[in-house]
Amino acid sequence: MGFISEFKTFAMKGNVIDLAIGVVIGGAFGKIVNSLIGDVITPLLLKPAMDAAHLTNLHELVALGTVKYGVFLSEVINFVIVAFVLFIIIKAINAAKKKEEAAAPPAPPTQEQLLTEIRDLLKK
Repeated sequence: MGFISEFKTFAMKGNVIDLAIGVVIGGAFGKIVNSLIGDVITPLLLKPAMDAAHLTNLHELVALGTVKYGVFLSEVINFVIVAFVLFIIIKAINAAKKKEEAAAPPAPPTQEQLLTEIRDLLKK
């Protein structure tokens, strides 16, 4: 098998294509999440503090003229919010998996049922 055909076989596997689609969708969804956090949630959470500091934008927080700690603070808040939301999602998925596992075990095969009935009849 030639190098090109081997690469084609590898690239056309379902897992590789699924991963590529996941990366593209994840990148697009990441922009939505960043906008939600940066443009909606963070300003709502920090509105009282920003009003007290007479600021309109978190990025205006600067120390010593060059240290933009407002940008850093914004990124830390973004991280905490994303991590918390992912924690909640994973917790919900794990709870759903536990419910599936806790469901009644499947009925034994017919042969086992018959053997159990025969055993019970012999005991009598």
